[in-house]
Amino acid sequence: MKKNIQILLVFFLALGLSSCVTAPIEPPMYPTQEVYPQAQVPFVRQDLIHIVAPGETVWRISKMYDVQINDIMRANNLAKPQDLTMGQRLKIPDAAPLRPVIPLFRSNKWKYIIVHHSATDEGNALSINSAHNQRGWKGIGYHFIIDNGSQGKKNGHIEASPRWIKQLDGAHCKANNMNSRGIGVCLVGNFSKEKVTRKQFDSLVYLVNVLRKYYKIPICNIIGHGQVRGARTECPGLYFPWNKFITELKKSGK
Repeated sequence: MKKNIQILLVFFLALGLSSCVTAPIEPPMYPTQEVYPQAQVPFVRQDLIHIVAPGETVWRISKMYDVQINDIMRANNLAKPQDLTMGQRLKIPDAAPLRPVIPLFRSNKWKYIIVHHSATDEGNALSINSAHNQRGWKGIGYHFIIDNGSQGKKNGHIEASPRWIKQLDGAHCKANNMNSRGIGVCLVGNFSKEKVTRKQFDSLVYLVNVLRKYYKIPICNIIGHGQVRGARTECPGLYFPWNKFITELKKSGK
């Protein structure tokens, strides 16, 4: 009898350890790491206006322009960082050239990266957020947006959405359960009619390399929306340079 109890204890202990290995890690309140490229020198600083996108904070915006938080708050009469509002025209004093800030969180849920196009001529995180809210998706369905230079955003700028900041499932690819295990990256543009801009392409390669290396996603799991089993779409478009994109990823190694 005692031996049987010991066997059962070992069985349940092994079962518990197994579930610990496969269960998604709860994301921390703040990113484990934030990645951004060093500013190219020399460069000229200047005052400018930044339109606050969904999920952006004063802290992240300060990193994007290499400006102190207190300087931004003072220039905009903000009593506290939480006073920032989506769509606000924020004054950025003495700003360096814009650079992407990629927040990374501890997680083992992300197994794929799914590339999309917006299938629109214009857009940014703010306008896509509004459009997706109207569809009942509770905000942007993608985790990242790469702008094409329209609607006040710089060509190639990378925007991290609230879904990524909160580490929520996407609303970008229902097929094959990709919303729960695939990072959705959307490039603004319709690549069934036009080509990806060079700056968008370079930003996509940079972003995907950061994500795939941090989350240990193999290149074979980086796919277009239309390549997902069960998805009936030509997204990210007939003219998306897929072979060139994969070649560039392979150049950077594992």
